[in-house]
Amino acid sequence: LFRSPDLIGKGKLADFIRRKRHGKTAYFVYNQHINYTNICKNHCLFCAFAREKEEKGAFTLSIEDVKTQLLKRAGEPIREIHMVGGLNPTLPFGYYIELIETIKELRPGSAVKAFTAVEIDYFSEITGMSVSEVIVALKKAGLSMMPGGGAEVLNQRVRQQLFPRKIGKERWLEIVKTVHENGLTSNATMLYGHIETIEERVDHLISLRNLQDQTNGFSAFIPLAFHSENTKLSHLPRTTAFDDLTNIAVARLMLDNFQHIKAYWVMIGEPLAQLALSFGADDLDGTIIEEKITHMAGARTAKGLSRDEMIHLIQSAGFQPVERDSFYNHIENRSS
Repeated sequence: LFRSPDLIGKGKLADFIRRKRHGKTAYFVYNQHINYTNICKNHCLFCAFAREKEEKGAFTLSIEDVKTQLLKRAGEPIREIHMVGGLNPTLPFGYYIELIETIKELRPGSAVKAFTAVEIDYFSEITGMSVSEVIVALKKAGLSMMPGGGAEVLNQRVRQQLFPRKIGKERWLEIVKTVHENGLTSNATMLYGHIETIEERVDHLISLRNLQDQTNGFSAFIPLAFHSENTKLSHLPRTTAFDDLTNIAVARLMLDNFQHIKAYWVMIGEPLAQLALSFGADDLDGTIIEEKITHMAGARTAKGLSRDEMIHLIQSAGFQPVERDSFYNHIENRSS
């Protein structure tokens, strides 16, 4: 499927599955992104976001800074706060607990989707707590679910070349399994378009599918198109529209036990995300509001979209927009 030049054929197959499950519905969420720090000890070669503590552009948000970001949007019906950051050696575990508690205090009706498996592993390392104990503590503070980042490509060769300090395949799968066993759902991702092979992509998808068979804890799969600007891989070209749509279509066909496939408009652009709704995707993610990580790697998309813009994107692609929460409960069906 990945190697087939018949993009339309792949798209038709994926669209058949997508319409059997979701009809003409296309989901979006009113969400806000918070990146609490870009100081990180991992030094991944593909990352344009991370900085050393004393490096120009380095930042760490105080709790008051986070409050300010939240209060700027106080009048908006935000359903989800998406929060991730670097592995900052100066921050204690209590900081992360306070982050979640602050969000729940100011946004009690919003789900907190925060911390990748990489961050969870780091919290375990700095506290000496087990992964399960870390998750229980975060959940008690108000954590609702976990995003899918940090997996990149679940392959040792790719890891050794691009992110040797980051957790490997088995540890990532183990942590996510523990998250699911503790009653939290998560998303899953794959970063494609760098040095990975087609076979490594397929193996990644099989690993996710196998874990989903065990836990049924994945909410959605999100293919992430690699952006190379301002990274040590800046010589690599951008992904093509053909590859972007192929990844979405193949994901829909391979991941039969995943209910949702997202087309992340921030990475592939709004026009292509619209097309992706006919190639297997049923979700465009959300309003985002001030996305930083991909834009620091050269993304030229907007840093956020309004609810009306999300609705227009979906409707003009021929689909029925449905606003959802983090768990795909319908908030409002907007047909006009």
